[in-house]
Amino acid sequence: MERLQKILAGAGVASRRKCEELILKGKVEVNGETVTTLGTKADPAVDVITVEGKSIGAEKKLYIVFNKPKGVITSASDPQGRKIVTDYLKGVTERLYPVGRLDYDTEGLLLLTNDGDFAHLLTHPKHHVPKTYIAAVKGVPHGTELDKLKKGILLEDGITAPAEVEYQDIDPEGKHSTISITIHEGKNRQVRRMFEAIGHPVTKLKRIAFGELFLGNLKRGLYRHLTKEEIEGLYKQARIAGKQSKPEKRK
Repeated sequence: MERLQKILAGAGVASRRKCEELILKGKVEVNGETVTTLGTKADPAVDVITVEGKSIGAEKKLYIVFNKPKGVITSASDPQGRKIVTDYLKGVTERLYPVGRLDYDTEGLLLLTNDGDFAHLLTHPKHHVPKTYIAAVKGVPHGTELDKLKKGILLEDGITAPAEVEYQDIDPEGKHSTISITIHEGKNRQVRRMFEAIGHPVTKLKRIAFGELFLGNLKRGLYRHLTKEEIEGLYKQARIAGKQSKPEKRK
């Protein structure tokens, strides 16, 4: 017997959090009975489980890395009719969802999967799987300003964890610069807000790595399947990070 939200996530219905929302909204039935209580257990080998009237079943697990272009929504749908990431997954019939998000104006590495446990592990705050970005910013931040990012900087939703920051390129006229930054959290629009906080807004942002997985030469708008070794490597890194993490003290 397993918790219902875990069964749904493992079957590729959605992330575990979204599955919890489906249960609370009365969208899930077990043996014909609507279930709205989180923590309800079931046996997928015996019980008939449906989501919005559709039976769930064991689904082949897929793990994809996608080079998201700027101007694409990290979502399953968009009421405004803008392009969404799944528009680019030609030949993929399974229902996939993103591991974390990239905002509309950010491009680069995005993981997609139908493995709820995998997604949950990589996005859970206690695991702090690092994510690396290349940011083009206005002006050239002084070393002391970058030190603020390295130590953690106060945003409206709290102090960020220490980041790893280094110059990549500097315009001789000082009008712009390119900086590599690795963060260990997933706050909304975090990198952009960090640079805004030191007075150097981002003009272009690209994620190039998620943990030890790098985007490499994957072309914009294309995807590829992760290798077994890459999947195992991400699992391992998330578990190690989870063991090493300590609760952050907030004032």
